[in-house]
Amino acid sequence: MKFTKILAATAVAIALPVAATAQDWRAWNIHPEGYPNSVALDQFAADVAETTDVSIQVFHGGVLGSQPDAIEQVRNAALEVGNFNLGPMGPIIPMTNVVSLPFIFSNVDHMHAAMDGEVGKTFEEAMTAEGIVPLAWYDSGSRSFYNSKRPIMSPADVEGLKVRVMNNDIFVDMIAQLGGNATPMAFGEVYQSLQTGVIDGAENNYPSYESTGHYEVAGFYSITEHLIIPECLCVATAAWEQLDAETQEAVRTAARASAETQRQFWAEREQESRAAVEAAGATVNEVENKVAFQERMAPVYEGFVAANPDLAPVIEAIQALN
Repeated sequence: MKFTKILAATAVAIALPVAATAQDWRAWNIHPEGYPNSVALDQFAADVAETTDVSIQVFHGGVLGSQPDAIEQVRNAALEVGNFNLGPMGPIIPMTNVVSLPFIFSNVDHMHAAMDGEVGKTFEEAMTAEGIVPLAWYDSGSRSFYNSKRPIMSPADVEGLKVRVMNNDIFVDMIAQLGGNATPMAFGEVYQSLQTGVIDGAENNYPSYESTGHYEVAGFYSITEHLIIPECLCVATAAWEQLDAETQEAVRTAARASAETQRQFWAEREQESRAAVEAAGATVNEVENKVAFQERMAPVYEGFVAANPDLAPVIEAIQALN
């Protein structure tokens, strides 16, 4: 089932009148209406309204502020709910930097096994202590390399390429270890920079590669899956602690059900985006030997653990699940 097919039904469910509620919550979401995360959040709000005395109004499209601002608002209970990527949480909750390490997850199933299990509980404890309770883990896809020069099959193919990365020292170091030249840059500048040759490539998931038109100016997409950064459906700790145990369980159940929906629709969206770029003439290639890339990341891990020795057990626990 395509995620777009249930939008009308979801909208009707959200619009149905409900009885007066004990608590009114607001939820932040950066994605537009119709996006897999947005559909899942609307489902979450509808399920919570049906099973508890909590009413949740979801604000899509980042209209309540930027993601860093929204994270702080949830921490301070100025907002009650947010759908956040763990990447921007690093400055506040150092443990979340672990999932930004390249190849920390070998694939999406590995990430699910970690975050849905004991590792996820470790993250939950650290995040709850800082004002954010993660109730469920959403997908944000696996990030792979794309460029205008050639398919990437081995680390040698990255050598000399100018690659846009997110503004994070871990990602800059990752490209350096592969022999490339990292260029931190705002996402909105990538298309023109690819078109004019300021950069040769970038890295992102299929939907981003397709929806931005980057495939038009960087026609080689190589599936390295070097970054798989989960997202959370989070509630402010202060708001969470105001709920009784029965209500907490109902809200958590609704959150986990929404994660199943989000993951299903995200997987479908990825397939649709891959088909679209291939139909438009982009070359997509599997990287059969990811170990060669992973081995190049040893200095990245060594530097990270040296700076964060207390996080070494978390890394080991994730790796042990692979």
